[in-house]
Amino acid sequence: MIQNPILKGFNPDPSILRVDDDYYIATSTFEWFPGVQIHHSRDLMHWKLIARPLTRPSQLNMLGDPDSCGIWAPCLSFADGLFYLIYTDVKRYGQTSAAGAAAGASMRDYHNFMVTAPSIHGEWSDPIYLNSSGFDPSLFHDSDGRKYLVNQLWDHRPGKNRFAGIVLQEYSGAEHKLIGERVNIFKGTPLGLTEAPHLYKRNGYYYLITAEGGTGWGHAVTMARSRQLHGPYELHPDVYILSSRDRPDALLQRAGHADLVETQDGQTYMAYLCGRPLSNRGACTLGRETAIQPMIWGDDGWLRVDGPAGLAQLQARAPNLPPHPFEAAPDRQEFNQPQLPIDFQWLRSPWPQELFSLTARPGHLRLFGRESIGSLFRQSLVARRQQAHCYSAVTRIEFEPHHFQQQAGLICYYNGSKFHYLYLSHDEVLGKHVRVMSSLPNHMSGDAFSEPIAISSSKPMELRVEVDMERLYFAFRAVGDPWQWIAHHFDASILSDEVSAPGRPNFTGAFVGMACQDMSGSGLPADFDYFEYRERAYMADPRAD
Repeated sequence: MIQNPILKGFNPDPSILRVDDDYYIATSTFEWFPGVQIHHSRDLMHWKLIARPLTRPSQLNMLGDPDSCGIWAPCLSFADGLFYLIYTDVKRYGQTSAAGAAAGASMRDYHNFMVTAPSIHGEWSDPIYLNSSGFDPSLFHDSDGRKYLVNQLWDHRPGKNRFAGIVLQEYSGAEHKLIGERVNIFKGTPLGLTEAPHLYKRNGYYYLITAEGGTGWGHAVTMARSRQLHGPYELHPDVYILSSRDRPDALLQRAGHADLVETQDGQTYMAYLCGRPLSNRGACTLGRETAIQPMIWGDDGWLRVDGPAGLAQLQARAPNLPPHPFEAAPDRQEFNQPQLPIDFQWLRSPWPQELFSLTARPGHLRLFGRESIGSLFRQSLVARRQQAHCYSAVTRIEFEPHHFQQQAGLICYYNGSKFHYLYLSHDEVLGKHVRVMSSLPNHMSGDAFSEPIAISSSKPMELRVEVDMERLYFAFRAVGDPWQWIAHHFDASILSDEVSAPGRPNFTGAFVGMACQDMSGSGLPADFDYFEYRERAYMADPRAD
């Protein structure tokens, strides 16, 4: 049986592809660099992160992109001996009403691009600009060799449905651009917020699947079909073929934004976005994840879930393929290589040499003190995804701050308005000290600080975090000394899509990692000797361990 989610922790908007015996899933990375995650499998059960293709400034520069903007909904396809990757770089989110309709103008900037490569491992080409009319672009390769782009159409005008439908336009490979007129082929259902289109051709029909209802509790997969590419498209008899919107008891919530793949023997599987909330539809601290399950084509030519009608499944029947597990990644990273371990990312900048180095002090990750936590430009923050509700993380840091504008430490981060940060700094009275700064989007005061605790200078420090569901504990010690715990626990549930100021985009997930700031501009670095992340069972009180 497949155990869902297959891609745990902030892996949303899956685009799935099979090439011969290999399966690939591309997912969104938003403001995190490098752009787009690609996982590989040979059995649909076991998956391994193998690539992030957008690695250089000519492909992606997200400096200034707001939180939860950047790379949205990549589409991965293969034709003509090439891999095609389509993606959106969102430069401005604007405001939107919950229903996606009136309530004032909302200007947005969505720029859609395409890169290609002969191998999934690259090197990927410089991008071809496609359009800026909306998001969630997808490339359809028709059986006659022609190619078409479909994407969501954004209508910012007051009184209009902002999610204005799915538009289609032909792409010319010879001219490297879209040609002809765009056509709105599907304006959606009354559920609204129509997005995430993918086209397929089967038995003389063009099938279109979209996501509707928004990417929260109301999310759903909608299907329609037509004998003609440009429509009209008739709705599936059930309209929504996968959703958890009416099942608050389901362990996989927010099911939607789907894509289809066919196995070597003709079985159809659907990969889709989901979330695992804390109990009773609490916050999804693991962000939006990716699940997969088998589907069945009925005698009427429509696709349906293989199992309970339309329901996302925690366990799903695996295909008839030989098992192909991968070696587990190590819990502890020693930073002994000149490249950053693949589980780690940073924010926005295509110039990582300005932010960190793995060669300035061999065996260490050196972070250069840069702008403040929450900067949209040059944050020196390197982190990995939280992928389980309960985990432990530890790092060792050497850092000698001279004043209060210099700080570095261990951070649990969602975005610039949601984080808990255990850091070292310096005070003109207290001297070198450790304390926690929290940014709390659901409190009247935007930030909160624990009491500072004086520590010795010139000693390496170890910093530790323990997370159990919604509870988060910090500890610190000089190397070799007993752990000292910060007096109270912190609210880990704020590191989620659901806890937010109204109207803000929240589409990513929780990270844990290392950060360094020098807001005086002198660039004082911090050296991190290792980083350990270990998923574990729930502990009633991890401080007793």
